[in-house]
Amino acid sequence: MNFDDRVKAVAEFGFTERQARFLVTVMLHAGVCVPRQYATFAGIAYGHKISRFFDRLERRGFATVSGCLHNRARLYHIRHHALYQAIGQPHSKYRRPVAAGRVLDRLMRLDAVVLFPDFVYLATEDEKVALFGVMAPSLPRERLPHIVVGADASRRLRLFPDDQPIAVTSTGRVVFTYLVTSPYMEPFRAFVQRHADLLRALSGWTLRLLFPEQMATAMAEYEETARYDLTATLRAEMLAELKWYFDQRRRTPSLRVRTFEDEEFWRLHKAFDSSRFRQLYRRWLSDGDSVFELLTSPAIASALERGTGRIESHVIVLSYRHLAPLDSLFRSYRKGVEGVDKGSAPSRPPLREPRTSCVDVTDQRSEILHRPEMHREVNDLRGNAVE
Repeated sequence: MNFDDRVKAVAEFGFTERQARFLVTVMLHAGVCVPRQYATFAGIAYGHKISRFFDRLERRGFATVSGCLHNRARLYHIRHHALYQAIGQPHSKYRRPVAAGRVLDRLMRLDAVVLFPDFVYLATEDEKVALFGVMAPSLPRERLPHIVVGADASRRLRLFPDDQPIAVTSTGRVVFTYLVTSPYMEPFRAFVQRHADLLRALSGWTLRLLFPEQMATAMAEYEETARYDLTATLRAEMLAELKWYFDQRRRTPSLRVRTFEDEEFWRLHKAFDSSRFRQLYRRWLSDGDSVFELLTSPAIASALERGTGRIESHVIVLSYRHLAPLDSLFRSYRKGVEGVDKGSAPSRPPLREPRTSCVDVTDQRSEILHRPEMHREVNDLRGNAVE
């Protein structure tokens, strides 16, 4: 099922195509939204059309509503099971209850999609695997961005574990977005290193860092960290020392058992006890020696020099603090904010007269690469989009 198929399925519930496109975007990327995001998405002024649309979502039970710190702001959680089932995502994590601490991150993630409407976004794991099977056919599936969960017989790869948007431009450039919401660098380093194999295999890519205003002062540090982790290589003799050090660390996970007479170990511990190598060590424990390719290959440095690879930063000039919910969104589906029964939404679209036209569904990979892009006017807040 591609994006347009999902839009048609949601429109069957009585929504216009524009409303259905917005709802599909919300359900695939965030689960929560506020009315001003629909105004930006649709390219219309905030007014009665928007109010009527969101009132209908609440009244028919398609969304639950929460009050925010600002007494006039309202937060909408699209969580009706029939809508998610219609788009082929009945078990989506975005339908589940949301802790209050995660709501603002999700709103910012939706803005990262809405403010750059000219990109074709990939939402599901299957879409991403299909796309990179075409754009990076030489890269094995197990080398795609992943983490390892479980152990022994239950061990498996969880692909694309970072909850960050991935998109394709009209020129075929892949845009990896990272939304910076925390001053802690470790999660970002993990994200960058997980994507290194894929970046090396692509002909054109952009790492796009998005910062809320309060984090804008960290832009240079994040860009420098990304460049260093992706391009800094080691000489052969230093790489051999790193492998020896990792092996020793695995044999003695507790440093207390090491005596200070083991001068070689402590010398290398001092040399490699940095955030970059700590993250690399964690990956080495699960992925093995393949992680060392990042430290020997000049491919990413060459791509950045040629311009086929880019690292860019943008500031989202929007306020979010006033949108913090007063409570976690753990309310019953059929209850509103005040605990009043809102009535249930229909479990399936209303019956309509059969249509004479039909839609051809093409191969999933073709749809990902050739799906029509949305072209809408957005306000000056969107910044400069990546080519």
